[in-house]
Amino acid sequence: MELRHLRYFVAVAEEGSLSVAAQKRLHTAQPSLSRQIRDLELELGVQLFVRGPRGIDLTPPGRVFLDHARVALLQVEAAAEAARRAGQPAKSPLSIGFLTGYEMDWLPAVMDVLRGKLSTAEITIRSEDSPDLAAALIRGKIDLAFMRAEKNAPGLQFKLLRHDPVLVVMPKDHELAARSSVRPKDLARQSLIGVSPVRAPTLRAVVEDFYRRNGLTAKPAHQAENLAMAASLVASTGGVSLLPLYAQNFLPKNVISRPIQGAAPMIDLVLGYNEANNSPLLRFFLSKLDEIKFQALKREVG
Repeated sequence: MELRHLRYFVAVAEEGSLSVAAQKRLHTAQPSLSRQIRDLELELGVQLFVRGPRGIDLTPPGRVFLDHARVALLQVEAAAEAARRAGQPAKSPLSIGFLTGYEMDWLPAVMDVLRGKLSTAEITIRSEDSPDLAAALIRGKIDLAFMRAEKNAPGLQFKLLRHDPVLVVMPKDHELAARSSVRPKDLARQSLIGVSPVRAPTLRAVVEDFYRRNGLTAKPAHQAENLAMAASLVASTGGVSLLPLYAQNFLPKNVISRPIQGAAPMIDLVLGYNEANNSPLLRFFLSKLDEIKFQALKREVG
């Protein structure tokens, strides 16, 4: 028994006609197909088809054989595909992490620069909090990350991408909303929506330092675990929150932002990677970092 016998048998069984199977599926002459089916039946010692009023029908042994024939052909196809894949060069993996929200600003620029590598690279994207990205870099789960320069991250290197100003986020009908900018002293009597010291320790430290330098007390009335929660708490409580510039991309219509007058607090966005990572794709990425920064800036200005 050969594979062609199985293919011929399945084609006839599915079409219910020798002539249709010969012409449309197998592109062979009907007498030749009939001969192949007879040879198969002789080898098996059972009759597979009977002629009925509407064409050819399967016999009970034929129905049983059809199920096994289909499985056998699928396994052959799977084996062939596996062999083809094994014969192709393996794609080099590159896993990129983003502090949640920064994908909008940076991912298009990243993909533009990596476009020439896409045929030989398998790129995956992760979106997480910065401390989780640092942990993933240390464990080798990702290759690089757009993140904060986390402390207590042994073996990690950070390259500065840009300084982001921190803005005051408030309800649209807030008393400070009519102003074009907010003075530090205006924050003294506002209910502060803080950020998590676990999920956003760098931002938390920047805000606390800003309050301290301006003689204010940074005692949050509520604490947000992420940007969406911060915006929701601002809208529902009437308080204010100090968030990085990119947070503007995620504010609902009833929440707005205003810059801070004077020496506004700044927070750094960096590219983090593990210095022990010898991935050629990582090294290529690092060599193109200036181009990525330029592309991101061009998109932002444009």
